[in-house]
Amino acid sequence: MSITLTPIDSVDHISREDFVNNYLNPRKPLIIRKATESWPALQKWTFEYLKETVGDQTVPLYNSAKADPSKAINASASEMRFGDYIDLIQKQPTDLRIFLFDPIKHAPKLLEDYRSPSDLMGGFLDKYPNMFFGGAGSVTFLHYDIDLAHIFHTHFNGRKHVMLFDQKWTERLYCIPFATYALEDYDIENPDFGKFPALNGIEGQEAILEHGDTLFMPTGYWHWMKYLTGSFSISLRAWDKSWAIKAKSLYNLTIQRKFDNLMKARFKKDYMDWKENLAIKRANNALAAGKP
Repeated sequence: MSITLTPIDSVDHISREDFVNNYLNPRKPLIIRKATESWPALQKWTFEYLKETVGDQTVPLYNSAKADPSKAINASASEMRFGDYIDLIQKQPTDLRIFLFDPIKHAPKLLEDYRSPSDLMGGFLDKYPNMFFGGAGSVTFLHYDIDLAHIFHTHFNGRKHVMLFDQKWTERLYCIPFATYALEDYDIENPDFGKFPALNGIEGQEAILEHGDTLFMPTGYWHWMKYLTGSFSISLRAWDKSWAIKAKSLYNLTIQRKFDNLMKARFKKDYMDWKENLAIKRANNALAAGKP
């Protein structure tokens, strides 16, 4: 019993034509090793530089604890001065992460340090990047992004283990209803197939991201990430051309999210128990039906 993981395709450079035909249109992940070689950030964005730039900002922190059923999925566990957090992840392992941090708000000059890969595709939200920081051993739980954007995820100053899964495996991954994340009771690195049999036979892709590597994740791709060293990443987002995907993104961000938060606030654990049981039922039904 196992999950089959194959390497994510990797290139140093790629032309627009090859990228569109072989990765963007077929929705296939890719690592571009030298996409950032013209970025000032490649050399400039050290831990010390970021501390000097935005170190006094207070940032929310997230841990590996299972989500509180009474709170929104992005509710933080604690907060800390950014500079103190950077010191922490350089000194020791920790499960604390910074999620969706936008330092550009506090230091607009950082906009000059990176480049959207507009030579490969359009639709980028250039001025609204997200940054993610983690200590060695910290994990980003298995999920796909609610806005369904294409993501170019570039890693800095360390190493990160990434697993990706196509949307076709959504039910078999025990996707929580009215949400875009998986049941948090299993470890995707070492799953208990006795308790979670639908995971057996799932196929995905994996890679180790190094400093400067850019991972292209197509719209809707499930991803799990583990920081092997204290390090950080920046994600640049681009909209898909499909109006159906744009409509689904709008639904996720408005109707689905608001409904889910309302039900959590009102019914708390009872609602979450119902959702988790339904995720298990759907996974088992998908397995029995031989999906995908």
